[in-house]
Amino acid sequence: MKKSAIVTYFFVVMLTSSCAQKSDKGINIPKTIDFSTELVVKNIQNPWGMAFLPNGSILTTEKSGKLLHFNNGKSVEILGVPDIYVRGQGGLMDIELHPNYNNNKWLYLSFSSSEGNDKGGNTAIMRAKLSGNKLVEKELLYKASPNTSRGQHFGSRIEFDNSGFLYFSVGDRGNRDVNPQDVTRDGGKIYRLNADGSIPTDNPFVTATGAKTAIFSYGHRNPQGLAKHPDTGELWEHEHGPRGGDEINIVQKGKNYGWPVITYGINYSGTKITSETTKIGMEQPTYQWTPSIAPSGMTFVTSEKYPKWKGNLLVGSLAFQYLERLIIEENKVVYREKLLDGMGRIRNVRQAPDGFIYVGVEGKGIYRLIPN
Repeated sequence: MKKSAIVTYFFVVMLTSSCAQKSDKGINIPKTIDFSTELVVKNIQNPWGMAFLPNGSILTTEKSGKLLHFNNGKSVEILGVPDIYVRGQGGLMDIELHPNYNNNKWLYLSFSSSEGNDKGGNTAIMRAKLSGNKLVEKELLYKASPNTSRGQHFGSRIEFDNSGFLYFSVGDRGNRDVNPQDVTRDGGKIYRLNADGSIPTDNPFVTATGAKTAIFSYGHRNPQGLAKHPDTGELWEHEHGPRGGDEINIVQKGKNYGWPVITYGINYSGTKITSETTKIGMEQPTYQWTPSIAPSGMTFVTSEKYPKWKGNLLVGSLAFQYLERLIIEENKVVYREKLLDGMGRIRNVRQAPDGFIYVGVEGKGIYRLIPN
């Protein structure tokens, strides 16, 4: 990939007053960050998803509906992308490779689709293979319903677990009072499929009358981050709250995460959604941001290239335009650090097979973080 300008960062901003130089366990927390950013992919308006092919090249989705392949400084548009319903927050969203991609060549896409009898669109998941510069063997695995012309809360991220199950998120589609708490309806859920799109027999609602049997957890608002914990294999997600109350959750089978019955956020007008932040039978977030940072994209750092960051969680902020590093101890956030402050709206962050962290910035491109 063609190299471009390199900018070096030497700064740390502490974000939580409860986190000092040492964690509760007395572990020293490094307070100096020294890394460079290298622009490796230029001229992308909204790099929603990134996937790294075995040769080191990058597939990235443009929300507007393009799938682009970047290799050795050149960009090629991939043909055969399905029809995309582009509206509001909807468009071509995430991309993920099958864990055994080297052998089976399957890649997975999430996108907003108008397929169905109702006007508007909803989130869909498909898989396909790449033949030259074209998608082939395309299979629609899941299509949320009903369609709606509302432009908000499509989700959507894709992740695989250690057992090869496929997880994806669908936001509440702007219908908070109906969708998130009803397992007979799509929206406001995390879903689990087998890699071929079939329903796992041990999904939590396979025997529930009328339920959407792909549902794994419910009571979510608009999840735009999914990542597998490198040690436990658990699925972590983050989601947009309203005004305040963005959340990080550890996703558990059949659990209810409360939206909108419980929340730490309020309406954008300043009025209350509910007076409840806890309720029996509903999960508490592992962490919540108030004010909202508008999180998008997340990855755990496991690379030896960033030894001081190993085990940390990286999350992009759309609202405040920075990358956040979170130190986690016993599933609790004990320290937060602001990186790339003012770089732009961080849409995605991924650790690639080459060990480097790649960050997608709206209107600018994809940057690689290089430790100095």
